[in-house]
Amino acid sequence: MKNNYKPKNNIDTRIQKQEEKMYEDQVEGRNSVLELLESGKDINKIFVAKGEKHGSINKIISIAKEKRIIVVEKDKRQMEQMACNANYQGVIAIVPPYEYCEIEDILEEAKNKKEDPFMLVLDGIEDPHNLGSIIRTAETAGVHGIIIPKRRAASVNSTVNKVSAGAVEHMKIARVTNISDTLVKLKEEGLWVCGTDINTDKYYYNQDLTGALAVVIGNEGSGIGERVRKKCDFLVKIPMKGKVTSLNASVSAGIIIYETVKQRSIK
Repeated sequence: MKNNYKPKNNIDTRIQKQEEKMYEDQVEGRNSVLELLESGKDINKIFVAKGEKHGSINKIISIAKEKRIIVVEKDKRQMEQMACNANYQGVIAIVPPYEYCEIEDILEEAKNKKEDPFMLVLDGIEDPHNLGSIIRTAETAGVHGIIIPKRRAASVNSTVNKVSAGAVEHMKIARVTNISDTLVKLKEEGLWVCGTDINTDKYYYNQDLTGALAVVIGNEGSGIGERVRKKCDFLVKIPMKGKVTSLNASVSAGIIIYETVKQRSIK
């Protein structure tokens, strides 16, 4: 689970910070911007490509006007310079930085729904596409919240928002300094911690996943870290029958999430 990358120099660090700043304050794509508008969250301004006044763009402009959000038209070249993704679909919303929640907010969400807490803990997911896919699956499955580390992992940005199809706006996400310490806190709150590890003997469908639960999904390459593994109450794996012995992190997360949903539904 260790990430051995170290910036080569101050230029690398500065570029990384500039990229994070660039990503964190804009949402791109028609569905993502519509989800953002309908969520009621703050939007500073919306930019629309000239000539793109058709289909869902009209709906975006209409809702923005109702909410008194400034809409600015720009030519295609200017929009392409602003966009972080090639497929921005002619619309970019400028928003305040994503507001992460606290772990207590996730627990409160479960309490308000009168459900056993169901959380995902992502131990070093680095690819924003994986993070976006996991958030989308988690939201559709009714996961109460997701916990991610502050360092050496993907954070919520425009790419994550777009891949999640706007699910980011409906999912509580907390950022923590130390994942292993966080697992101790969750256990003190009464949650069982389930880790995913190819080296265990138990398959996920043979494990009781009902009750208050936190599922840990590890890094795309190295899985969950040793310290995190030791904090888990039990470990499960997904059977691998082919020559390739690993799954995409978002696929693995989806399989475990929906096994949990299934067990809870027949409890």
